[in-house]
Amino acid sequence: MKVTQAEFIISAVSPKQYPDGSLPELALAGRSNVGKSSFINKMINRKNLARTSSKPGKTQTLNYYLINKELYFVDLPGYGYAKVSKTEKEKWGPMMEEYLQTRDPLKAVIQVVDIRHTPTKDDKGMFEYLKHYGIPIIVVATKADKIPRGKWQKHIKEVRTTLGMEKSDPLVLFSAETGQGKDEAWSVIWQKIKEDNGERHESPESIQASES
Repeated sequence: MKVTQAEFIISAVSPKQYPDGSLPELALAGRSNVGKSSFINKMINRKNLARTSSKPGKTQTLNYYLINKELYFVDLPGYGYAKVSKTEKEKWGPMMEEYLQTRDPLKAVIQVVDIRHTPTKDDKGMFEYLKHYGIPIIVVATKADKIPRGKWQKHIKEVRTTLGMEKSDPLVLFSAETGQGKDEAWSVIWQKIKEDNGERHESPESIQASES
């Protein structure tokens, strides 16, 4: 996909602030500082539209980015950062749950993990949550440039096994530095947009942002 226009729209904390209309939305989930903003910037060919930070836990809202006036990337608060206050975590849980479970334009969640490391308990918890409630998932294993090419398959297998992924679950090996996996990611995204997601299930419990 050739991106010719991308812009930040709003930092939302409630449904009344979500953009109007029915453009498809792809949410970005991942541990604090895993590289969600870098993924967004590489996908849209911009260096700093999505602000990156060396301080984990900085994203505390749902940040909407409009791309080619065709779809939104929605950056969710990072999970699993121990130094974020309990009060903040209690705000994030219901906010994220409400978005994930009630937002009709949401087509899939892009879960970003670090290919260099075994997925954490928080990563696994998020994956299982999305699976349980029938929310389509695209796993993006980022920072592929940080490990030798010959070890890619070993790390990919570890991610799939740890998360409990099925063969049909898409996993994209990605690098924000080299652009590895960018075209594949766009291909999978458009595939998910075109699929019929079915009805959402109601969630009886909140997402718990557990401490690492």
